[in-house]
This record gives sequence, C-alpha cells and structure tokens, in this order.
Amino acid sequence: MNSHRLTAYLMLLAVSVIWGVAGPVIKFTLNDFPPLIFLSYRFAISSAIALIYFSTTRVRLPTKPKDVSLIALYGFFAVTVALGLLFFGFEKTTSLTGTLLSALSPLVVVATGALILHEHVTGRERLGITIAFAGTLLAVVAPFFNGHAGDLIGSIEGNGLILLSIFVDAIATLLVKLIVRNRILPETLTHVSFIIGFLTLFPAALVVHSWNSIVTAIASAPLSAHAGVWFMAVFSGTIAYTLRNKAVKTIEVSEATLFSYLYPLWAAPLSLLWLGETITPPFLLGAIVIAAGVAISGWKKRRKHAKIQP
Repeated sequence: MNSHRLTAYLMLLAVSVIWGVAGPVIKFTLNDFPPLIFLSYRFAISSAIALIYFSTTRVRLPTKPKDVSLIALYGFFAVTVALGLLFFGFEKTTSLTGTLLSALSPLVVVATGALILHEHVTGRERLGITIAFAGTLLAVVAPFFNGHAGDLIGSIEGNGLILLSIFVDAIATLLVKLIVRNRILPETLTHVSFIIGFLTLFPAALVVHSWNSIVTAIASAPLSAHAGVWFMAVFSGTIAYTLRNKAVKTIEVSEATLFSYLYPLWAAPLSLLWLGETITPPFLLGAIVIAAGVAISGWKKRRKHAKIQP
C-alpha cells in the first residue's frame, strides 16, 4: 500500500474517533450552553489558535480572488451553516441518534462527488456503501424496539436539522478537494474557516442573547462544560479538520467519507455509560453491519493499490 494513502487512512481513523466522541460531548455540553453561545465560545478559542498559528509561522494567506472566494465559501458552508445546523439538531435529539444520522454523510458525498468531480465508484465500493447504509438504518430504528419511539418522533425537528447539515457539509467536503488542488495548505484552510465561523456566528449570538447573558453563561458554567467546549475547539475543531483536509488531499472524497460510518461505534459506549442513553440489540446488529460495509470498501482499495505498486 502507498505510504501516503496509509497515512491518510490513519488520519481519517483518528478523525472518526474524535468526531464519534463529539456527539455525546456536544449533547452533554448543550446542557450548560445554548447552541449559539456554545458555537461562539468554541470558535473564539479556535480563532485564537488560528491567530497564534499565523503569527508564529511564515504561512501566507491566499490572495488570488478565486482562492479567497473558495475558502470563504468553504468556511461559510462547513462551519457557519453545517455546524450551526448540527448543534441545533443535537439540542433536540439524542446523541446516539444524531451520530447515527451523521454517519449517512458518505452516501451524500459519494453521490455529489461522482456528479461534480466525476470520481469513480466501483461495484465493490457501492456494495460496501449499501451494506453500511443498511446497518445505519438498523441502528436508527433501534429506539422503536426499546419503547422509546415517542422520543424519536418527538425529535423529528432535530433529526431534520442534522440531515440538512449533512447535505451542506457534503458540499463543503467537495470544496476541500478543489481548494487543496490549488496548493492551499490544509492548515490554512482549517484556521481561516474557524475565523469565518466566529465572525458570522458571534453577531447572531448577540442578536439572540445579550452580551451580559453570554458572559454570565460562560462565567457560571461548570468546569465540565468548559472542558466540552475546549475539546470541540481543539480536538474536534483544529486537529480533526486539519487531519481530514490533509487526507482528502491524498485520497478520493468518496473513500474518505467511508470512515464516517465508524462514528456510531465510538459514540455508543459514551452514550450508554455517560449519558445513560439506551443501546438495543438492533443497534448492535447495525454497528456490526456498518463495520462490515466499511471493511468491504476498504479491502477493495487495499487490493487495488497493492497491485499497482512496483
């Protein structure tokens, strides 16, 4: 296997763990911070990290109008819109359901990538995606088998917001491929996007919440809530987005998104042990099927690239 491709796989595996854990962390932290305050606080931290990065390195910001436009568009879609919808969605649904719905993103990205970037999707990859999608559906309907159908129906608005965030993030993921082709550093893209997120979401927070209420919410929050925000800013934000953008530069978008199917595997233990949510046998069966689908798709790629290496 090509060493660059292996590195990309390892990056995406790390991202899947971070973003799988992020679902329960978001749900837990939303108990103390409303979505807009949570997002503003998070992106304030990320923006501070970005400013430190740009001030201590010799990285130059893009100046070409086309590059600037693409980066601004990516930041708006990936951060302002997609993450905004995701957080409001998690406020209204369970962390497990939200994470499972997020795992549907590969289907959207693969279809969009094939349509816009003309990326090739083989028969075995389609089989792996289909199997993983079937596993996701099994896990999504799990609450109906445990007497919690009412909870699932009651969270329909939250589920809809999360699904909408998936479509928006699919567009952002494809923009990454176009941007890094222009030799824009993945780190630059990540840091600039979070600055854009802060500049667009903080004014919205000030409209919904007064300055005093924002300060009070942050000052009175327990240490655990602050830890949740810092995890989302540093690990789920700066680190995970940089790793994802680096990986997408190396491999196909459709292949990179397959790791999204692993999110529920990491979220499930935290949802059960930390948040007290219920995991049913249908969910466990779905998780096994999801893992099988990812393995089938990945096995195809490993065989293919092993053959072409000298």
